[in-house]
Amino acid sequence: MSNENNSRREFLLTGLAAAGIAAGCSSKKSVFEEASGDEVKATGKLVKLLSVDGEVIEVDEAFLKPVPHLPPVSNSEARVGIPGKKFVMVIDLSRCKNLKKCQSACNHAHELNPGQNWIKVYSMQDAEHTAPYWEPTTCMHCDEPPCVKVCPVDATFKRQDGIVLIDSDRCIGCRFCMAACPYSTRVFNWSAPDIPAEVAAQPYSCESSVPQKKGTVGKCDFCADMTRMGELPHCVSACPNGTFFFGDMNEDSVTNGSDTFRFSDLIRDKAGYRLMEDLGTKPSVYYLPPVNRNFPYGSGVEKDSTGHPVTIN
Repeated sequence: MSNENNSRREFLLTGLAAAGIAAGCSSKKSVFEEASGDEVKATGKLVKLLSVDGEVIEVDEAFLKPVPHLPPVSNSEARVGIPGKKFVMVIDLSRCKNLKKCQSACNHAHELNPGQNWIKVYSMQDAEHTAPYWEPTTCMHCDEPPCVKVCPVDATFKRQDGIVLIDSDRCIGCRFCMAACPYSTRVFNWSAPDIPAEVAAQPYSCESSVPQKKGTVGKCDFCADMTRMGELPHCVSACPNGTFFFGDMNEDSVTNGSDTFRFSDLIRDKAGYRLMEDLGTKPSVYYLPPVNRNFPYGSGVEKDSTGHPVTIN
């Protein structure tokens, strides 16, 4: 969602040369029309973006130039990451209804076996007399990841853009990383994934984490293949309530696809925090407390055939 000189693969929804678009797209040709020679008609559906000047603007979605599909990068390139970026996620607990759309989208995109969830939604209650709430949990993509330090074969690694990935071509299944992770976000592939033959025949990609392999460890990868194309992670785009925000800390911008905020303002004004801060892992996932909730806790409680509540992560 950026102009031709600053491709959207450089980052999500930022870097637009949007001042000209916002000021006069109704009376003048947009930069995209000038480049393509085709007339673009406004749809009337506005999308909020952060301009290069740091201002929130609204642009008709017809004037957002799509990014062509990019071929996958090599695993050696994937280990480097995207220069100049520091990806970060914000999870607004007041918006979570335990729909698990994030979980199902993640499972589908990464061809995971049933029950092998990289995103878990926990029922949480801080004290006896406080209200319970739902807490989606992903890999924290720590700046000081203990999982990386204990891996004996360099299969788990942290990129310069902050994303922590696993190279299943290197993984020997020792599970040291699982023992070291204080957030319990990693899973072990005890069996071969039940995936189509054409998917199984693909070369493994560190960025897409597909296909998973028996005897290796898997986890949330921040959808690194999507971020390279300038797209949002699957969990972000799948959540109908806008619970997940994703962005670049260096750009000080996060978005859930509909709303875009300054990351620093959002964390400061909404009392953002990180899990187990005292461990010194420095997670890249922040939480906003469950205040002024959009939904009552009970509306997300799953029930069995007899009507009794169940909780399945």
